[in-house]
Amino acid sequence: MRFPPWIRYLLLLLIAGTGGGLSILAASYLYLAPQLPPASQIREVEYQIPLRIYSSDMKLIAEYGEKRRQPVSYEELPEGLIQAVLAAEDERFFSHNGVDLKGLLRAAVELARYREIRSGGSTITMQVARNFFLNRDQRFLRKFNEIVLAIQIERVLEKEEILELYLNKIYLGHRAYGAEAAAQVYYGKSVGELDIAQQAMIAGLPKAPSAYNPITNPERARVRRNWILFRMEETGALTQEERMAAQAEPVSARFHAAQPEVEAAYLGEMVRLQAAKLVDDDIFTDGIRIITTVDSQRQKAAVHALRNGLHSYDERHGYRGPIAQRDLSDAPALPALSSADNEQPDADDGELPKQEDKAEIEKTITGLDPSVASWAKLIRDQRRIGPLQPVIVTRVGDQDADILFRDGKRASLAWDDIRWARPQLNNKYVGDKPQKAGDVLTRGDVVRVRPVGSEDSRRWRLAQLPKAQSALVSLDPANGAIVAMQGGYSFSASNFNRAVQSERQAGSVFKPFIYTSAMENGFTPASIINDAPVVFDDDKLETAWRPTGASGKFYGPTRMREALYRSLNLVSIRILRQIGISQAMGTLKRFGLPADTFQRDLSLALGSASVTPLDIANAYSVFANGGYRVTPWAIERIENANGDVLWKAPEVILCEPPCLPPVELREETQNDKPTLTEMRDRQESDAPDAPLKTIQPAPIMAPRVLDPRVAWLMNSMLQDVIRMGTGSKARALGRDDLAGKTGTTNDQVDAWFSGYSPDLVATVWVGFDNPANLGWGEYGGKAALPIWIDYMGPALQGVEERQLEQPSGIATVRIDPDSGLLARPDNPNAIREYFIEDQVPELEPQRGPGGSNSAPEQIF
Repeated sequence: MRFPPWIRYLLLLLIAGTGGGLSILAASYLYLAPQLPPASQIREVEYQIPLRIYSSDMKLIAEYGEKRRQPVSYEELPEGLIQAVLAAEDERFFSHNGVDLKGLLRAAVELARYREIRSGGSTITMQVARNFFLNRDQRFLRKFNEIVLAIQIERVLEKEEILELYLNKIYLGHRAYGAEAAAQVYYGKSVGELDIAQQAMIAGLPKAPSAYNPITNPERARVRRNWILFRMEETGALTQEERMAAQAEPVSARFHAAQPEVEAAYLGEMVRLQAAKLVDDDIFTDGIRIITTVDSQRQKAAVHALRNGLHSYDERHGYRGPIAQRDLSDAPALPALSSADNEQPDADDGELPKQEDKAEIEKTITGLDPSVASWAKLIRDQRRIGPLQPVIVTRVGDQDADILFRDGKRASLAWDDIRWARPQLNNKYVGDKPQKAGDVLTRGDVVRVRPVGSEDSRRWRLAQLPKAQSALVSLDPANGAIVAMQGGYSFSASNFNRAVQSERQAGSVFKPFIYTSAMENGFTPASIINDAPVVFDDDKLETAWRPTGASGKFYGPTRMREALYRSLNLVSIRILRQIGISQAMGTLKRFGLPADTFQRDLSLALGSASVTPLDIANAYSVFANGGYRVTPWAIERIENANGDVLWKAPEVILCEPPCLPPVELREETQNDKPTLTEMRDRQESDAPDAPLKTIQPAPIMAPRVLDPRVAWLMNSMLQDVIRMGTGSKARALGRDDLAGKTGTTNDQVDAWFSGYSPDLVATVWVGFDNPANLGWGEYGGKAALPIWIDYMGPALQGVEERQLEQPSGIATVRIDPDSGLLARPDNPNAIREYFIEDQVPELEPQRGPGGSNSAPEQIF
C-alpha cells in the first residue's frame, strides 16, 4: 500500500525527530552522567533524624531537631498507602525503568505551551533523585539530571527500596518528613494504624504540602483526597463501595506535636547540653537516642508534688484576680449548662503540657456552634501552662460558676473550688473570706483552672500561675543517679532550671554538715550546748551579731541531738565557734559542697552558704549511703539510630580509702576527654573492619568520706528530726527509715527540706526567683516539706523499709537527759543514746538530797 507523499514526509520527519531526540538524550546522558554523583551513594544515605531523650524505662522525655522523621521499612508500609501514592504520583512505577516517557511528553507540551511545567512528569524515582541529590529549582537541565540519575538508581535499587526511600524522605508539611512522621503529626498514630481515607490524605501531600494540608486547608485537602480515592478505584486498588465509603469520611486530621510520655523537660535540656559536648553537633540529625537515669513514675510524682505544693502555697496567699476581662456586649446568650455538658478533666490531665498549634485552635473554633464559637474566640489568645487551662466565666451563681474552654467545652466550678480565693492584699496579708461566688468572679473574667481530685472524682478548681517557684531533685544514694528532677513549675513558662542553676542560701538544711564536723571533733549526740542569747563580735562581720532562734524561745543547756531536731540556731553557732571555721570547711569539702565559695564566718552555721538543690541532695546522699560521696549523673547510655550502644555510663564503685582519683576528676578532666565522635574515629582507624564497640569510661570511684560510725550517728539524729522534730509531718508516710532536715533562711526567703531513706534522697526548695519574703509562717516545714512528702510517698511504693546497718564500734547506753552523762541504774529519767565506743560519757555524779547532780554541767 502506497501512502500519499505528505504522509511519507511526515513519517520521515517523525523518524528523524525521534532519532534526533534519542541522539540528544543519549548525548545528554553521556555528557551529564560523569558530572553527577554516583547513584550507588543512595545506599549510604543517612536520614536527618532528631535527637530523642528517654527515661530509664524508655518513655520519651524530649525530642530535639528541625525535622520530625521516623524511618520505616517497606514491609512496615501499609499496602493501601502504597497504592494511594502510586495512584497520585506514578501509576506505572513498577513497570517503567525510572522514566515515564508519557509523563515527560506531557510535561514537554506544557513547557512549550505555557513556558512552565505545570503537571511535573516526574516519576517517583526521579523525585527520589531530586530529593537526595539535586535542588528543587524547576529548570530544564535539572529535569535531564533527574532522568539520568533515575535510570542509574533503577539499576542499583529494587523498586521496593526506591519506594521506601521516597516515603521516608518526602516532606509532608508541619515539619513532618516521611509517611510515619506525617501519620504521627496529623493523626497521632503509626502509619500502619491509618484507615484508607487517612492514607489517601497523606498520599495527597507530596504534590503541595501547604496547599493540600488537612489542618490549614481542610476543604482543598478533602478534594485532593477524594480524587486520589477515585484514582485508586480506577487502578483497581479499591472497589466502588470502598471508594465511596472512604470519600464519605470527614477530615479527621489535627495537629499532634511530638508529645513526651513523661514530663522531664528540665532534665532533658540539661542532658541535651551535656550530650552535645560528648557527641558533637550531628547529635540533632543522626537519630541519636539518650537513655537517662530518670524513673518515669518517680518523675511523674515529682512534677505532681511540686505543682500541688506551689498551688497550696499560692492559695494561702490569696487571689490576685483574673488574667483579663472581656467585653460581653456582643456575646450571645448560652443555653443552661446541663450535667451531660459539664466537662470533667481526664485522670491524666495536667501531667503533661499539651503542645498547641494555633491553626488547630482556629480550626476547632470554626467547627463550633456560632454562639459557643463567639465565646471561645475571646480566649483563643490565651495559652495553656502545664495543667493550667485558660477559661472564660460565662455565668456566676450564688455559690458556683460556669466556665468555657477554648475548644468550646463547658464546665462548672463548685463553691469548694472557689472559696479559697480571698483577695491578696500583699505577700503577707489577705482580705476577708468570700461569701459568694460573685465576691471572686464576674461574668467575662478570663481565669485559669486546674484539675484536682481523685481519679474517679476529678473536677476543675479555680487557680492561678504561682508566683513562687520550687525545685525538686532526687538521687539514688548508692551511685548518684538522678531519678527525678523538676526545676520549676513549668518549663514552657520558664526554662531556668532551679534544681541545678539557682544558688540560694541553705538555711538550717545546712546544719547537719556542721554537726557532722563537730562529731568528727569529739562531740557526741549527748554533748550539752547552751541555747541562750549571745552577742558575737566577729572580725568577718561588719557589726556585732545578735542571732536569735526562729521561735524566739531559748531552751538553755540542750543535748546536741535535741538541738538538731529542734533546729536551734544558737547551738549551731556555738558548735561552729568551738570547732573552728577551717575545720568545718574541710568537712564541707568532703561532702562535695563548693566550700571555696562560702563566706568564712559564723553565719555559716545558720546556712548562709549559697548552694543549689542538687548540691544539697548530693551531700545528703553521704548520710543515706553510710558515708560515701557519689557524684550526680543522668545519662545511662547513648545509642545510634540502629540501637547500637555507642556510650555507656561508667560503673560507680563505693570504695574505702585509698581509692583511685576521686570523683571530682570527672569534672576537672571533662575538657581533656575526647568526644564520642573522636573516640569512634580512633576506633575505626585502629581497626576499621572490627565490629562496633561500646565506649564505656573507666569506673568512677566514690570514696568513703565519713567514718561509718559518724555517718550512722548522724543518720540516727536526722531520723529524730522526723520522729519528734521540725519534720514530724513526714510521719504521715508511715515509715521508720526516713531522715531529713528542714531549712528556712532569714525573713523566710528560702524554704527547704532535704531527706532520705537508705534507697532514695530528695531535696525540695521553695522561694521566689527574685528573693523575697515568702510570708508569715512559711518555714521549710510548711512550704517545702509537704512537697517532699507528696513525692516520697509514691516514690517509695514497693521499696521495703530498711535501716542503715549499724557498724561495729557503736555503744548503746542509758544517759541522764539533763547532763548527757551515763545514767545511774536508779535514774528514773534515763534515756537511751548511742556513742562511738571510746566516747561513752562518764557516770553521772551521785544526786544530792534535792535530786540534783552535785557537779555543775559543762556547757559553753
